[in-house]
Amino acid sequence: MDRVERRKLVLLALALAIGTLLLYAPALRNGFVSLDDTDHVTQNIHVQQGLSLANVKWAFGAGNSGPNWHPLTWISHMLDVDWYGGNAAGHHFTNIFLHALDVATLFLLLALATGETMRSAVVAALFAVHPLNVEAVAWVAERKSVLCVLFFFLTMGAYVWYAKRPGVGRYLVVGTCFALALLSKVMVVTLPFALLLLDYWPLNRIGRKEAENDLTAQGESLWMLILEKVPLLLMSVGASGMTLYIHHREHELASGLPHTWLLKNGVYSYVAYLGKAILPVRLGAFYPHPENSLSWPILILCALVLLGITALIWRKRTKKYLIVGWLWYLGTMFPMVGFIQSGRQGMADRYMYIPMIGLFIGAVWLIADLSVEKSWNPAVASLLALLVIAPCAYLTEVQIGYWRDSYTLFAQTLAVTSRNGMAENSFGSELMEHGQVEAATQHFEAAVKYSPDLGSAHYNLAISRQRANRAAEAEQEYRTALTLMVDPIELAQAHNNLGMLYLGMRSYQAALPEFNAAIKLNEYESNSYVGRGSIEMQQFDYENAALDFARAAQLVPSPQTYYWLGRALEAKGDTKGATGAYTAALRLAPGFQEAKTRLDALQPGKEPPK
Repeated sequence: MDRVERRKLVLLALALAIGTLLLYAPALRNGFVSLDDTDHVTQNIHVQQGLSLANVKWAFGAGNSGPNWHPLTWISHMLDVDWYGGNAAGHHFTNIFLHALDVATLFLLLALATGETMRSAVVAALFAVHPLNVEAVAWVAERKSVLCVLFFFLTMGAYVWYAKRPGVGRYLVVGTCFALALLSKVMVVTLPFALLLLDYWPLNRIGRKEAENDLTAQGESLWMLILEKVPLLLMSVGASGMTLYIHHREHELASGLPHTWLLKNGVYSYVAYLGKAILPVRLGAFYPHPENSLSWPILILCALVLLGITALIWRKRTKKYLIVGWLWYLGTMFPMVGFIQSGRQGMADRYMYIPMIGLFIGAVWLIADLSVEKSWNPAVASLLALLVIAPCAYLTEVQIGYWRDSYTLFAQTLAVTSRNGMAENSFGSELMEHGQVEAATQHFEAAVKYSPDLGSAHYNLAISRQRANRAAEAEQEYRTALTLMVDPIELAQAHNNLGMLYLGMRSYQAALPEFNAAIKLNEYESNSYVGRGSIEMQQFDYENAALDFARAAQLVPSPQTYYWLGRALEAKGDTKGATGAYTAALRLAPGFQEAKTRLDALQPGKEPPK
């Protein structure tokens, strides 16, 4: 490659990256959303502490929070906290910058592997602007996708370099890049398969000229290339095993769904994703699993569509890029299409971040070849590219706006989906945050109806019932939530709230076990200690009441907690301790009259109020 060509590649890569940054710049105005951003960033104690040796050890451990193992992603979030603190714009910028790097790296990879600069630029531009990729970029918690794909492309680039002159040193570079990709997100486990596709086209390592007329030699060549991928395949198996273990531990695997439901959704999803790639509208943050709502005729129709496309491509098999593009789509989508179900979703836009590239390659190369065969004016091909890229860019800008906050995100998701229990529950939570209790209750009721096994929906409905003074219904919903929840923190909060419900009803014998259970599950929830301390005060157990109020004040210093600590200490005869507690309450709330009255009464010569 001469100097002029290298300069052209660099300038095009920069132009693609800068264009991507400009397109996604509106995302810098977006905030965090309640969908996983809390667990991954804003309320994750390890991430919020920033980068440290202890937190790196936590990131690499199998016991960290979340249903996935992605230590490198955790570390990137920690670095963001060190750099930007709680400023959401900074966290969004990192995602956007990584996407821009992905776009530029994809272009360079394709251009260097195929020698086709402009075709590679169009594929990279489509990857940059397609609306299906907004979820992976505009969602802070989905950092893992944009980060792992960067290492995925670097792995493939290193493999192209290795294929030119195979050697142990170059292979180690390939393995290292792949390890970094797996440490970011396990969705790249299909990379050994993708590398075999590269061997077929454009590297042409399968069936080279000396073996074109010798089937045995071609077979030997293929087997050697497969054996070459075994170390990488073993890495994929290890990462997959770790992920399945964590999914099982976190109860993310939908083991209760019949295999026929998974088969139906998987086949249907392959076709549905194709439809979204062609017409990327009505996109949402969560698509509920169809379960058994897909009929067998629909399944057969979808299977016929896939077989028909496969047959058409086989007829054009001399155009190797069509075979590679189609198999790339089918193969890299396989781990995410739902045959092994994890979570409650039926589909997710972010799952197309890698598979869609195969479709772009096949379409762009086919149209470019047609333009050469038909001797089209170069302006025609450019116009066709523009007619696809421009609408996609517009739709991407619109889609970025839906990720502005949780309210707009789930309002949009409800508008484009039906019977979506998860979205109903999340939108109800947003309405509750805005003080719209009655409207929120309607969405919680819908969530329970559509997803009766969603524990958080029952929990939220219980809160709304409790606020409406419908204690019996609230109790029933809390009890149902406790049978469905698995997260210890969520379980602790449900026990705590149920205890508070009983406490308000003066049912102390029923409330006490709930507070005990909450504290056992989460020893850092101050309200549970306050609730238990209140019961102990009623039972004249001032010693334990003082211990619980002291623990609550240590966790969350508040005027009310210090006041009740003072009352407990005063009741057990510890005047000095009570004086200190009332003083602390007044320091936090100087106008706290009850605390002032009790403190004044403790002065020498005065009788304490009754």
